Amino acid sequence: MTIINPVLRGFNADPSICRVGDDYYIATSTFEWYPGIQLHHSRDLVNWQMVKRPLDRASQLDMRGNPDSGGIWAPCLSYADGLFWLVYTDVKRLDGSFKDTHNYIVTAPAIEGPWSDPVYINSSGFDPSLFHDDDGRKWFLNMLWNHVSSGVGGQPKHPSFAGILLQEYDAAAGKLVGPVKNIFAGSPHGLVEGPHLFKRNGWYYLTTAEGGTGYGHAVTMARSRSIDGPYELDPETHLITSKDAPEATLQRAGHGQIVETPDGEFYHTHLCSRPLPGTRRSPLGRETAIQKVVWTDDGWLRLAQGGKVPAVEVPAPYGAVFRPQDGASRYDFDDAQLPLDFQWLRTPFPERIFSLSERPGFLRLHARESLGSFFEQALVARRQQHFSLRLETEVDFKPVTFQQAAGLVHYYNRHKLHFLAVTHDAKLGRVLTIMTCPGDWPDARLQYPLEAPIPLSGDGPVGLAAEIDGVSLQFSYRDGGDWKPVGPVLDASVISDEGGRGEHGSFTGAFVGMAAFDTSGSGIAADFDHFLYKSL
Repeated sequence: MTIINPVLRGFNADPSICRVGDDYYIATSTFEWYPGIQLHHSRDLVNWQMVKRPLDRASQLDMRGNPDSGGIWAPCLSYADGLFWLVYTDVKRLDGSFKDTHNYIVTAPAIEGPWSDPVYINSSGFDPSLFHDDDGRKWFLNMLWNHVSSGVGGQPKHPSFAGILLQEYDAAAGKLVGPVKNIFAGSPHGLVEGPHLFKRNGWYYLTTAEGGTGYGHAVTMARSRSIDGPYELDPETHLITSKDAPEATLQRAGHGQIVETPDGEFYHTHLCSRPLPGTRRSPLGRETAIQKVVWTDDGWLRLAQGGKVPAVEVPAPYGAVFRPQDGASRYDFDDAQLPLDFQWLRTPFPERIFSLSERPGFLRLHARESLGSFFEQALVARRQQHFSLRLETEVDFKPVTFQQAAGLVHYYNRHKLHFLAVTHDAKLGRVLTIMTCPGDWPDARLQYPLEAPIPLSGDGPVGLAAEIDGVSLQFSYRDGGDWKPVGPVLDASVISDEGGRGEHGSFTGAFVGMAAFDTSGSGIAADFDHFLYKSL
């Protein structure tokens, strides 16, 4: 039996893995998407199911005002003392010299919760982790951000990434105690972040991420006999990287963690991306993969297949059985809860932006601020997890001004989106239009690909659809008859990590879903009867 990578497809970055008995759990970043952090469960490392997003209320998380690709970075999941421990960063600013990065811990007796309110830890940098030593002491790690630097160049490279900090955590007091020490400056590759500790045979092994989030990303290893160092760099420097293998299927490989199976085998998670053929664009974002690793006689980890390049197919633990998924989902919004596949942006008050009870059988969006608002945006969407897919929905929406629009959206962030929308025209009445922002950073100016909006008959429901095939997107609509294509073929590849400002500028992935805005402030309702996601 084999693990087929990536195991978590679509935007699932910065995987932290934890085993409790025969159960494995992976936590991944969610950035500005709410609720925060995705927790996945498996019994065999092959088949995974998302079971919980634990940061789901205002007392835990409020990201209104957070920038695109801010929010929840690089969670670390662990288990000790009968509790799950989850450490994470809430990033309030990321561009420019400053990064405002606040680190917290929440705990729960079970993976499903209840999860506690957060304990604030520090703000000295991002990518925190918590290590439970075998003597009962707990240690908190995070990278150190240095705003008093040139940012790029110098020794080591990228001095803003100023090393890995270690400090003891007093769980009873809920605070850091004792001296803080910078234990690892990173390798000459630079941009050291994402620290995780693992202890074996008296050695403390430090896994870090280096090289940034782009095509130079890597997993770097070091070790020490003492938790506070000094740490010696792995003679091979990197355990996993595709930086010298442009032909590899899994690119941008880095940022992961070690896990041991009950049978004493070892695996290592890492993030990766799969750029569209012939491009350096990854619309599915950074995904999660797992590699089998082995120990050398002198105590270093190596990929089981040799080399440093991650494999698509990896030997699975004994007894694993692959359970394929068909890649098709129809959501009819008949339940009182939003389907687990869907998220929204930033706000801890979803009742302000959607309802499943006001019109039973429909998802009602209360149109709020504009597409791309950093505060209150009525956009409900799910991850794009396939390169070729068809999307369908039907919206009942009666706008009375051009300031109101609702429809089907292919969305990355405020400067990377395609939106097929029902709106209003002063001369034509209710019309169909397309709004697109194909990577215009930082201004995020909209373009309108239609020569003129398309008049709609009557005021009944309108079917909206899109087919995405790699780099292309074709919208279509149905207004009481058959499906008709609308507008030109759009560039779907720009709805990607690398679209717009480039490979180091955005950290999430493409979403597909439903959106509504009302910049008049009246909060008009848009009712969506269903949503179809079907891989092609």
